[in-house]
Amino acid sequence: MKSIHVNLDKYSYQVFIEKGILKQVGKLTSQIINPGKAVIVTDKTVEALYAKIVLHSLSETNFDVKLVSIDPGEEQKSISTAEILYETLFNHKVDRKSVIFALGGGVIGDLTGFVAATFMRGIPFIQIPTTLLSQVDSSVGGKVAVNHLRGKNMIGCFYQPKAVFIDTDTLHTLPKEEMVAGMVEVIKYGMIRDAAFFEYLEKHLPEILELDDTTLEEIIYNSCWNKAQIVEIDEKEEGIRAILNYGHTIGHALEALTSYKKYRHGEAVAIGMIYATKIAIAMNLTDDTVLKRQETLLNRLGLSLSYNTLNPHDIVRTLYQDKKTIGGKLRLVLPTKIGNVIVSDKSDDKIVLNSLTSDTVSILN
Repeated sequence: MKSIHVNLDKYSYQVFIEKGILKQVGKLTSQIINPGKAVIVTDKTVEALYAKIVLHSLSETNFDVKLVSIDPGEEQKSISTAEILYETLFNHKVDRKSVIFALGGGVIGDLTGFVAATFMRGIPFIQIPTTLLSQVDSSVGGKVAVNHLRGKNMIGCFYQPKAVFIDTDTLHTLPKEEMVAGMVEVIKYGMIRDAAFFEYLEKHLPEILELDDTTLEEIIYNSCWNKAQIVEIDEKEEGIRAILNYGHTIGHALEALTSYKKYRHGEAVAIGMIYATKIAIAMNLTDDTVLKRQETLLNRLGLSLSYNTLNPHDIVRTLYQDKKTIGGKLRLVLPTKIGNVIVSDKSDDKIVLNSLTSDTVSILN
């Protein structure tokens, strides 16, 4: 079993990575939290695949556990769904010594974490991410939130889990398009701070897409390790943690403008990464090689995205509603080379508009 210690003083926790770890959830949890009331939040797709395993493991270790399953989809990440979950917690007589498990992808993790953070002003929760995207990104770092019609993740807080259990077996039931979307976040880590990891991905992409367990464990470990290093320095995104948003600012704008229905999150981030690089080139921060290597790797993933047909002016308007905009200045994460990015408020609307309306890059054909 591989593990990563996320060192946040009294809010520290472990990320455990192992094939088949779902069967050990009860045992591992009981070493962190005394058995008592527990609630598993999942969606109907994941419920059919993995809920019985986790329920059995928790019941065997004397947790009084209740399962609540919601419909899948980004639209569930809302205040109205949170209210349904609050009702479940009341009915199960959950208290501050109870624990909530988020069993599923990023939507389940963000929503469950938000509910845990706000119910009784905070009760313990544990992440059990079942998609690659949630395993390498949203389950680690304590960002929990729900969406608003005017912006993604605009209602939320920082609230760390008590543990993260990552089972590589769950990736074998993941639809290919979800695996590809998750790989965009993996590539992001190489771009923002780990050139050697980017090169590893270029070399080992075939094994990754063939779901080789050893390679999957390696990319998940490296991604979580890179994120943990950043979160330890800047838990609440007051400085360096902003680099984790590479590709996300424009990506979130695309998602919001299409009501979260056109793009998978990873697809939107891929577009955002390419546009951010084009903006960086226009500002003389980087060169075409950085753009080409990203394009090539994303193409090899098999991304098949139609060109963004949204009005560039609408995109820019939406960018100014982003949480990272400060004092009316748009802040973008821009690459300087493979393995390094900067946060800049020096781009103007003309540069951004020109980059959004420039020739279609190959992954968007």
